[in-house]
Amino acid sequence: MSSPKKEVEEDEPVTPAGRMFLQPEMDQVINCAIGLQHPIDLQAFKEAIKKSMMVQHPRFRSLYVKDKHGREHWRKVKEVDIDKHVFEQSITKDDVCKVADDDEEVVNEYLADLAVSSPLKTDKPLWEIHVLRDQKCLILRIHHSLGDGVSLMSLFLTCCRRVGHPDELPNIGPALTGGIKDTTSIFAKVWRLVLVSLLTLVFVLKFILRSLWVKDEKTVISGGYEVELWPRKLATAKFKLEDMKLVKKAVNNGTINDVLFGVISSGLTRYLDMRSSKEIKEGHQFTGLAMVNIRQQPGLQDLSDLMKNESLSRWGNQFGFILLPLYHHKDIDDPLQYMRRAKAMLDRKKLSLEAHFSYRIGKLVMSLLGPKVAALLNYRVICNTSFTISNVVGPQEELMFAENPITYLRVNSTSLSHAITMHMVSYAGNADMQILVAKEIIPDPQVLAKCFQDALLEMKDAAMGAKIQ
Repeated sequence: MSSPKKEVEEDEPVTPAGRMFLQPEMDQVINCAIGLQHPIDLQAFKEAIKKSMMVQHPRFRSLYVKDKHGREHWRKVKEVDIDKHVFEQSITKDDVCKVADDDEEVVNEYLADLAVSSPLKTDKPLWEIHVLRDQKCLILRIHHSLGDGVSLMSLFLTCCRRVGHPDELPNIGPALTGGIKDTTSIFAKVWRLVLVSLLTLVFVLKFILRSLWVKDEKTVISGGYEVELWPRKLATAKFKLEDMKLVKKAVNNGTINDVLFGVISSGLTRYLDMRSSKEIKEGHQFTGLAMVNIRQQPGLQDLSDLMKNESLSRWGNQFGFILLPLYHHKDIDDPLQYMRRAKAMLDRKKLSLEAHFSYRIGKLVMSLLGPKVAALLNYRVICNTSFTISNVVGPQEELMFAENPITYLRVNSTSLSHAITMHMVSYAGNADMQILVAKEIIPDPQVLAKCFQDALLEMKDAAMGAKIQ
């Protein structure tokens, strides 16, 4: 009689964010495509997985279970059966897309199908890997309840080694250090506190209204109720980090995120002008929903720090949502103006506590009203906005897994009620953004991807011209 009792005592409750992602309305799976340079040795790959930190991590060796009261828990399994998690998929261009010209399109079509119709089974830990041998690609599928982009990328890096240095782990960048003397005047501190309070109040109020009834005006890129069930297409917008860094230097205190949202604003403007049968009014707002890491330390994390209970950078889904209002401005002579407008908006968002509020209020709603209500409110916010965007900083050095060099890292997720979801990951000097669309609404995602790529190149040319002057 003591054995079952002991097993129940060892069960760990699912976090509030994890419970929301496990709801049918928000059942989110992260799909990460990992391109490899050489053909895949399946046996060597499985052996590398068995020895990796991934299968030793508590979340990756636990079943999702419910007790008799319906409460969700993680229950550890004694041993992970790799053969139940790793599948070899033999696909050809004709199997997936008859018009596919190359392996990239085959992989993207395969990912688009996974985004709609392939939930993870709950009779095993909530992850699996699809091996596309012909395309030299691995599809790592991880349920969002296991962790967010920062957590999962930090764990993935522990499974990799540096190219040319097979015994060395990747660098994750310098940690933040304290001890810097604050020389800000009392007046400046008070004024900053006033700004933080006012901006937080305004943005929080707007966020609440979005979850109730305020919505974007309908356009040719709008999604809505049950659009998450519609068939998908996937395209990749490819950027050079060197180009993005050149553009960010053209504006004082610019960041990569400022460049990214300037590119999205410019790209969506030109795409709307191409697609819309009626003229879009100047200043038309299309609102994005972005996920923001709320850990004290930004960027990639050391896995040992993530796993400490007392750490300020804990493992899990430690992010909040913010609303990103972008505007249709087609009569702009200077392409950098899109970035300047985006930067002004992001600077105000950074000063507010909108992301922290959305995270805390989500936990409160989960605790008081349960995951179904929390998922419903989140679903309404998505239905009332125009797109989802996330940006995860990846490693900037070339890595290898199972002694096979990685050529690219690309991420997308289970489809949402948005007609457009965008996920960007940087790796080894490149930044690839996966654009997942409802194909009945946006039949030409490759055109949309080119709009984004052309927007960055125009900003680059403008930045170089400004530098010469």
